[in-house]
Amino acid sequence: MSLKKHPNADNTYETERLILRPMSPAEDRDFIFELYNRPKFVQYIGNRNVNSIQDAENYILNRFAPQIERLGFGNYLLVTKEGNEKVGAVGIFEREGLDVVDIGYSLLEEYEGMGYAFEAAKKVKSIGMDEFGLPKISAIVSKDNLPSQKLIEKLGLKFQKYVTLPGEEEELLYYETE
Repeated sequence: MSLKKHPNADNTYETERLILRPMSPAEDRDFIFELYNRPKFVQYIGNRNVNSIQDAENYILNRFAPQIERLGFGNYLLVTKEGNEKVGAVGIFEREGLDVVDIGYSLLEEYEGMGYAFEAAKKVKSIGMDEFGLPKISAIVSKDNLPSQKLIEKLGLKFQKYVTLPGEEEELLYYETE
C-alpha cells in the first residue's frame, strides 16, 4: 500500500466540536478502561480483555501506538472543545481478515445521539482518503447495531457482504466505499 506522506506531525485534528488526538498511555488509560468495559461496547464491539488500568495502558501501547507510528493514522481519542470532555474514540484500523482498512468508533453512552460519532468518523474518513490516499475504507458492523449501520451508510459506505473475522464467531455486515 503506497500512502502519502503525513502532513500533520502531531497527528491531532479538529472538527467543529471535537479534537481528535492519538491516545496517550498515561493520560487515557483510565478512559479506555471505562469505555472498553461498558456493556454496549462489549455487546457491539467485543470484549477486548481490558480488565485493569494496566491492561488499558498496555492496549494503547501495543495496539494503538504502533499503527500510528507505522502508518501515521490509527485510533484517536475524541475530546470536546467545549468542556474538554473525553467522549469516545474513532479510528482507521488494519484488521486481520479484512483486505481494506476499516473505520471504527465508540462513544460513552451519555454522549450518543449528539452527532459526535458521525462528525468524528467523517473527519477520519477524510484523513484516510484525502491525506493518506487510501483508495478504499471499509466498516464492519453487528447485525443488531442499527444506529451504526445508519451512520456508516450516511458516511457513504455501501453494504457488500457478510464476514466473520478470524477467531470470531459472529457474522458481521461488511461495508465499503465505492
